[in-house]
Amino acid sequence: MKNLTRVILYASLMTALPAWSQSKYQGHGADSVSAESLKKYAPPALTPTLANQIRKMLDISSPGMGMLSPDNKKLYFTWRVTGQSQIWMIDGPRRFPKQLTSGNDSVSISEMAKNGEFLILSKDVNGQENPGIFRLNLKTSLLEELFRKEKVQASASFLTDDSQYIYFTANDQKPDSYNIYKMKLADKTIETVYQGDGVWAVADQKNNGEKLLLVKYRGGMINEYYDYTPATKEMVPLIGQGESNEYTLQYGAVNGEYVGVGVQDNFRKLFRFKPAAKDNKINWISPKDLKWDVESASIDEKRQRVLYSVNRGGYTELFALNAKTFKPIALPQFKLSQNMKPDHVIAGTTSRDGTTTMLGIISAQSPRVSYSYNWNTKQLIEWVLPSAPEVDLSQFAISELIDIEARDGTKIPAFVRFPKGCKESKNCNVVVHFHGGPEAQSTAGFSVYAQSVINAGFIFVEPNVRGSDGYGKIWVDMDNGPKRESVITDIEDVSVWIKKNWKNTDSIAPKVGVMGWSYGGYSTLVAMTRFAGSYDAGVALVGMSNLVTFLMNTAPYRRILRISEYGDPEKDLEALKKLSPINYVDQVKSPLMIIQGANDPRVPAGEAIQIHETLQKKKIKSELIIFADEGHGSSKKENQVLEIGHIINFFQTHLK
Repeated sequence: MKNLTRVILYASLMTALPAWSQSKYQGHGADSVSAESLKKYAPPALTPTLANQIRKMLDISSPGMGMLSPDNKKLYFTWRVTGQSQIWMIDGPRRFPKQLTSGNDSVSISEMAKNGEFLILSKDVNGQENPGIFRLNLKTSLLEELFRKEKVQASASFLTDDSQYIYFTANDQKPDSYNIYKMKLADKTIETVYQGDGVWAVADQKNNGEKLLLVKYRGGMINEYYDYTPATKEMVPLIGQGESNEYTLQYGAVNGEYVGVGVQDNFRKLFRFKPAAKDNKINWISPKDLKWDVESASIDEKRQRVLYSVNRGGYTELFALNAKTFKPIALPQFKLSQNMKPDHVIAGTTSRDGTTTMLGIISAQSPRVSYSYNWNTKQLIEWVLPSAPEVDLSQFAISELIDIEARDGTKIPAFVRFPKGCKESKNCNVVVHFHGGPEAQSTAGFSVYAQSVINAGFIFVEPNVRGSDGYGKIWVDMDNGPKRESVITDIEDVSVWIKKNWKNTDSIAPKVGVMGWSYGGYSTLVAMTRFAGSYDAGVALVGMSNLVTFLMNTAPYRRILRISEYGDPEKDLEALKKLSPINYVDQVKSPLMIIQGANDPRVPAGEAIQIHETLQKKKIKSELIIFADEGHGSSKKENQVLEIGHIINFFQTHLK
């Protein structure tokens, strides 16, 4: 019945659209794209010189922060130095790493057995975002499939202390609902722990699954938490039910207490919460006058320390608290060359014995460097170094934070990176990059993508327009649903401000290009259609061209979470149509390139094909590239070389 309702709704929505913009595609993934289209829109080759320049940049890679072995003597981590993310091991700080997995598919670490005998891995195929769960035997180096089904997302939740059972989630019964399962690793028998409609996950657990803290995601930043007892099937609501607030929650160190992050006075803050207490109130830990978001918080398995990070306008600071008293715990101070402060200090995993935490630091001129920090001895040890062959990292441009003024006087924060000499003369053209999400944020730090564009001679600008994360709930909610109409003009205003304020020595305004992935791709299409003429060239990567067809064809689990952000196709149809770039193609004035992955479950390839073909029919020039073996963005190094290369070629051609 639900599928029938969806078909009827889809048909009615398509009828409501102009005839020329009706969707001719259905579904997502490789089977929604014809073989003819894949052949027609395959990426052309680059010149060897350009390909090698970009390949050299992409050879800069930073190992993942990883997980320490139970004895803290080995580090297991991901690294894409071979061209794709694989699992590596190092048997001591700065030792020679050993590669443990191989192949063309992305692999990541989910869990480590407490007995140290195996890893639980997640492995995807060609960006489909339908990963399976695997076990890597650390003695034999053999990889064993535990759970994998076509068009099913499976995710490991946790391993029991005896290393005998794994809890995981999968949407194998309904594509828009996730069940919680328990597998006995000895024979792979599976029992259902919890089954319910919606997007469910395990946020935390006690006593090897005796108690589960479950989270149900109701929207992009809206969720509910429940205490669940598998033995009795008792479900106790905790927080978030019926609210539009956002929360994260974990079990605290004190029995019956929880630690989490929620919104108070517009900003996310750390709190403690004891539902059984008489007042049943949230007790805020963060200072009331904190005017920045607490970005994340976690408590170690031994419930000894709470680590939380604060996002100060795109820079990340890390803090630690005693999990029982919530008194501050000192962290080591990091200093980089030339006494530079890190742009980001972040926490990784903590060893199961609670003694050691992996920490990472990032700056504009250094990809992440990983350290282990022993809380008892205060010893800080550098484990792995980033790889940067034949590249002088000191020449990487440093982000500068500026304000761009919108038409209504609102100050839009933006990070700018200048090629050498361009800041003083302004004799350089500009590329504006809009981030994805849209509940995301462009930040300071290290970026080979940004530097590749800078090396081509362009000023690189990354604005955090209204709707971006990191500046409080009011700011991030400004573009929800039909409200997006009131702030989408920020996209045009960025270019208007640049052309007005960055004229060169001859008083000539620079040419300005626009690009972005996902929602940034959508922003690019909006810039090139609805605000045609404000940008001189655009590259839209995996972006939505029609919000109605996007919501109808994106993966079911995504649709649930995206409606709260973009709007309901039934209630907000007119707003969705008005906000869809495909309805403004007649206005296009400047060259447009569209790049897409065929396997994308988030933004279907049909979104790229339909706007490109519409432009072609109207004799409006556009270019389309489809990667047959990628999903929501390119993950394979050689495809990334092609992607960046064509972006640079396009801007160098059209922003002269």
